[in-house]
Amino acid sequence: MPPKIAKLAGLGALGAAAGLLGLAVLFALLTRPSPSAGMDESHRMLAWMGVAGVLAALALAHVVLGRQLLAVGRGHRGEP
Repeated sequence: MPPKIAKLAGLGALGAAAGLLGLAVLFALLTRPSPSAGMDESHRMLAWMGVAGVLAALALAHVVLGRQLLAVGRGHRGEP
């Protein structure tokens, strides 16, 4: 892969990781308690943990791949 494209792909992966974490925060804000909320506290916490766990795992995978792509963009051949 050409270094220029690897650098752009790495930056894109890191941007996607930030977007995934922002999505988790948005989910928490949209499901916070309100007078018309349909979930009680225990179900809300389970939903928050489930969604945050999946999105955090995806964000971590994007960070790892992004760092590897940025290392390729800098000219490194092996592990960063």
